[in-house]
Amino acid sequence: MSELVDNVGWMGWNLVLALVPLGLARFLFGHRPRPPWLLWAGGVVFVAFLPNAPYVLTDVLHLPGELAATHGDPWLAAALLAQYGCLIGVGFVAYVLSLVRFERWLAERGVPRRSVRLVDLGLHALCAVGIVLGRVFRFNSWDVVTDPRGLVDVLAVPQPRTMAVLVVLFAVLAGGAAVLRALPAIVASPPPRD
Repeated sequence: MSELVDNVGWMGWNLVLALVPLGLARFLFGHRPRPPWLLWAGGVVFVAFLPNAPYVLTDVLHLPGELAATHGDPWLAAALLAQYGCLIGVGFVAYVLSLVRFERWLAERGVPRRSVRLVDLGLHALCAVGIVLGRVFRFNSWDVVTDPRGLVDVLAVPQPRTMAVLVVLFAVLAGGAAVLRALPAIVASPPPRD
């Protein structure tokens, strides 16, 4: 039972970080006009925090060790699976809804569909990089401001293994987002009014 309780702290924090981009997307890319300076500044923060939403997918790496710690208790294992499922589900849905909100905003401003799709793919790629920076190199979104030199040092020396992970993450993000977008609730729901 302690596994469930121990997870609440870090899972709660990761979930808060996963919801930040959705909150920013709702605020920045709603129907109310925003001053250009706010869109640019907010857009930078949005892109910096966006990888936090799909980052929760990688939290599944903790699951095997925690399942082993249940010592075969099926109820505890089921509760852990549900806990992880909620975290990963909410985080990834927040990611896709953030992208959908931003892409609708671009389309409403006359950005061609092909360009919107390229932006989408670019954001998936940036998120894959952000996830690797967070999971492998233990950087945070705010390190763009607090440790830019450390980020540059890591990015300056790409490693083949890291590149393979990036390709897999990109495929998972783009594929997972495509699957969620195919759901009627995501596609058909109008963007909420601000």
